Amino acid sequence: MRVFVTGSNGFIGSALVKNLIDAGHGVLGLTRSDAGAQALIAAGAEVHRGSLEDLESLRSGAAAADAVIHTAFNHDFSRFQQNCEEDRRAIEAMGDVLVGSSKPLIVTSGLALLAQGRAATEDDPPAPLSPSYPRASEHAAAALEKRGVRAMVVRLPQVHDTRKQGLVSFAIQVAREKGVSAYIGNGKNRWAAAHLHDAARVYNLALEKGHAGARYHAVAEEGVCAKDIAEAIGRGLNVPVKSISQEEAAAHFGWIGGFFGLDLVASSAKTRNELGWNPTGPTLLDDLEKMQYS
Repeated sequence: MRVFVTGSNGFIGSALVKNLIDAGHGVLGLTRSDAGAQALIAAGAEVHRGSLEDLESLRSGAAAADAVIHTAFNHDFSRFQQNCEEDRRAIEAMGDVLVGSSKPLIVTSGLALLAQGRAATEDDPPAPLSPSYPRASEHAAAALEKRGVRAMVVRLPQVHDTRKQGLVSFAIQVAREKGVSAYIGNGKNRWAAAHLHDAARVYNLALEKGHAGARYHAVAEEGVCAKDIAEAIGRGLNVPVKSISQEEAAAHFGWIGGFFGLDLVASSAKTRNELGWNPTGPTLLDDLEKMQYS
């Protein structure tokens, strides 16, 4: 298949492009820059100029492909609401082109607020839209599925290698700036995780085996304790580790402090069974121990 990939130069997207090409698919990668175009060509992909703000470029890219995988998202959380609205419009624009076809559209989402007091499953619906959590990617995909689009969702945990680790990367940045690696309360809240290459493979399997309306969890580890993460960061940066209260979190972590006390655990049993996915990469703590902090 010829697959149109947004976010093709990003952390996950670049691994996905390689994965797709290695599996024999063609890739049409969205990029706005010359450097991005050169990276795509070097990887063996075709270049499609455009951006998430340029809806016509998204429509033409989707129309030129046999499938669409949407991994792009602006992770500047200081403008989270605007980014979520941009994401919704992008999904709707690409989906409009796919109505009436059998072409798959795979959308990316996260695990926040899916379940309380237990591991989230693929059967859990997305969190209701609200001013505090306005991410509408799954809602946009579900609306397109009702219009006949073969839309699916891949929910991502903390995706990691020795360069980046999702929200953990922000914790590392704060620990470096403040000279202390913090966790909230007793640090027993947990975050699901998956190595970058394992997560990228879920998209490929969903492309080949997935069905309309499905939700897949790219979760290798159901949950890694926040205290263990903070201690690994402390060792890597050679800084002390301490507990802070939930009330102190906003002042310590800044605008992203609300995320750090959440329990973001999830199962991937259904995904593994349906797609035959078997993650084999390093754990989150393994990568935190091996990364270069200096």
